[in-house]
Amino acid sequence: MTTSIQLLQWGAPEQIKTMITSRHGGFSQPPFDSLNLGSHVGDDPATVQKNREALKAVLPNEPIWLNQVHGTQVIDADNKNDWSNVPSADASVTTTPGQVLVIMTADCLPVLLASKDGKVIGAAHAGWRGLAAGVIEQTVALMRAKQSNQSQTQTETQSEILAYLGPAIGPHAFEVGSEVRDVFMTQNPLSAACFEQLQEKGKYLADIYGLATLRLNALGIEQMEGGDECTLQNPDYFSYRRDQQTGRMGSFIWIEGP
Repeated sequence: MTTSIQLLQWGAPEQIKTMITSRHGGFSQPPFDSLNLGSHVGDDPATVQKNREALKAVLPNEPIWLNQVHGTQVIDADNKNDWSNVPSADASVTTTPGQVLVIMTADCLPVLLASKDGKVIGAAHAGWRGLAAGVIEQTVALMRAKQSNQSQTQTETQSEILAYLGPAIGPHAFEVGSEVRDVFMTQNPLSAACFEQLQEKGKYLADIYGLATLRLNALGIEQMEGGDECTLQNPDYFSYRRDQQTGRMGSFIWIEGP
């Protein structure tokens, strides 16, 4: 990817709009160059705001920026009185057209979700800790609860959810210790296929895309796209594992208004 903004064309309904930024096209100086959207990484706050402002030409409204903490808290973006201006959470859900959800990453996995009827969307920040703790499950649970509230005669089509797995550290670059593998193996023995043992004792390569896919499949979500990037190996992406001090990309999703 060589442009700063990627408008995705995938299997979501026409009214679902999705955008993913790269590290290019902004104003930040090294090591945050240049389209850094993270206000928590040491970049100049005014420059970060300038980068965010540059996206307003594409987005219908100001996104709900989260203070991501590698947990499982999910924000209901339709009830803004329930949380602060920058809520500490790792996922959000909405049924409101024009309400933009965003997840910021620099190796962790952004999971974008949409119902097949186009009436509810979700976005989750799935690093390995949040993934293991159940952030995807919590996000899907809120999406399905909101679907049920919308229709007393919910159909199979209405309940079906589609997923897009955004850019994350790839399976040939994500080195973890045996304690990470143990967590996932305890939860699901099928996770073994997502870990490749290295020569160094207690070290593995982890496939975060595969681990997320297992959890989505367990929720009955079979239709998904993406999952073939590597932020560490692609210099067009920010990567914390590669650079330590670096910026953050954004994965955005919204329902287009009438």
